[in-house]
Amino acid sequence: MAWLECEHTIRKNVQRYIVRKPITSIGRDQKNDLVLEDPMVERSHASLLRQGDKLTISLAARSGELYVNGRRTRNQALSPGDTVLVGAWRLTVHEGEPAADTSADDDDQALPLDTLKQLVELSAELMRDTEPQRLFTLLLEGIVTLTRAEKGFLIVMQDGRRHLAASHNVEGQSLDLSRISDTIVDRVVEHLQPVIVSDAMSDGRFGRAKSVVDLKLSSVMCVPMIYRSDLLGVIYLGNDSITDLFGDRDLALLQIYASQAALIVHHALLVNKLKLETRTLRRQLRQASQGEMIGACPPMKRVFKILSRAAPTDLSVLVLGDTGTGKELVAREIHRLSTRKDENFIAINCGAIPENLLESELFGHKKGSFTGAHADKVGKVEAADGGTLFLDEIGEMPMQLQVKLLRVLQERVIERVGDLTPRKVDIRLVAATNKELQTLIREGSFREDLFYRLNELTVQLPPLRERGEDIAVLGQYFLNKYREQYSGKANGFTNQALLAMNHYAWPGNVRELENRVKKAVIMSDRALLNPDDLGLEGTDKRHVLDLDEAAERYKMDYVRQVLELNNWNKAQTARDLGVDPRTIFRYIEKMEDVPEGSE
Repeated sequence: MAWLECEHTIRKNVQRYIVRKPITSIGRDQKNDLVLEDPMVERSHASLLRQGDKLTISLAARSGELYVNGRRTRNQALSPGDTVLVGAWRLTVHEGEPAADTSADDDDQALPLDTLKQLVELSAELMRDTEPQRLFTLLLEGIVTLTRAEKGFLIVMQDGRRHLAASHNVEGQSLDLSRISDTIVDRVVEHLQPVIVSDAMSDGRFGRAKSVVDLKLSSVMCVPMIYRSDLLGVIYLGNDSITDLFGDRDLALLQIYASQAALIVHHALLVNKLKLETRTLRRQLRQASQGEMIGACPPMKRVFKILSRAAPTDLSVLVLGDTGTGKELVAREIHRLSTRKDENFIAINCGAIPENLLESELFGHKKGSFTGAHADKVGKVEAADGGTLFLDEIGEMPMQLQVKLLRVLQERVIERVGDLTPRKVDIRLVAATNKELQTLIREGSFREDLFYRLNELTVQLPPLRERGEDIAVLGQYFLNKYREQYSGKANGFTNQALLAMNHYAWPGNVRELENRVKKAVIMSDRALLNPDDLGLEGTDKRHVLDLDEAAERYKMDYVRQVLELNNWNKAQTARDLGVDPRTIFRYIEKMEDVPEGSE
């Protein structure tokens, strides 16, 4: 009776199979009589025919390979002592009954003490170093020394392509993939299994491969580097002059180091990715910034264009926008880009100071001019002489102070409280408000002549909810800023967080975004911030108009603009818009705050 000794040439596990059936099916599928678990074995690979004492093996799969005594064949008669190579399995034919199974002496499989010591020392060296290229070099140096290989290569897979990350004992240290057998690497990459070749030129699997013949290879070991089921690359060791160099011990060592290398490569690729993302983010921030202001949306680009052109002049600038949109940043950027950048930038919030103190704060006072005036005081306007004065919330300024400010802008002189001596000042004025000054003028709480003095140039800042992708860019900017300041762990946002940020209405605008990100960086232990960290979990989605309603609102606003342009002449407005006058009357009926006599 014949039997087969089946040994996996890489894993070294052995099984025995007694040939009793007339036809024995061989393959990877569990339905076969002889199951050979290996990715290089086809599901139904071969069949073994027994006729009396004669055995014949035949290839069953067209895409499979079958080697008998090192020669490729599709059908071959077998005799005792013959070896059949099926994938990584070597089947040896024996006559009679198999002997009782005996286990190898554990001491024969144990690694020598000096080898273990080298392993420990090399591992410690790898732990001390952090630079990826240095780690790769140390890894190859150590494993080449331990296995007595002639040369070593570390290949990294990126974007489906192979990149030679490091080499050792290669002339000129050239990172050249042509020095490696692509046939052997292909087999490892395809099946995710190590390959050990004792004599490549005579090997039935690789001996005819062009790369093996051209390189005149002898001993080769190649193992995959796998991290959490992902193939990161391979380690390739070779010797072109010695056959049968590598054994089980060498393969075991290489597989140990392949595991360590997988961790090193994974973290190196992660670090490189983070560096690339950081460089990309910095480049985007440079492209989407104006000084300390960040933005790439069309409204912000228009703002940047206005600033670059207006800043070198002495025009008074009125900055309009909701609270928290960054009006003071605009004023500071105007000052930074102007010829006054080396002089004082003085800011005062007109709505934060009581009315009875605001005059003294703005224009200063003379000693004894009122109770508590124990010494002369220089006001904000005078302190800004030669530089820029920023008046925030200008709409809150009382009427009597508006008159004095108008005189400053017209005559460039001030008088301190209690002092009749005029003092010349040279200032650039930037004012800001979140109120509609035209409405205040109609209500009689803001001077129209002052408005025109302030409004030599207008900068309109958009609310954050209308700035699109700027929300994510600003969020990442603040995250990086406060992560460094508070040693936070977060380095980005989840997709859910970005979606929540885009849907949120941001009533507090950029200031609110900064505060939420700052709090999240301090309080969260996550690498990626989620909506809950930002306080956006369960917040109402920003209201979105359907297209018809949005179009109708636009039409309403545009009709009103043309009516105002024509002093509410409905017939002329109808002619300008090319519609029937009755259409204009219908829109007027829907409008609020229509001037008397216009309906």
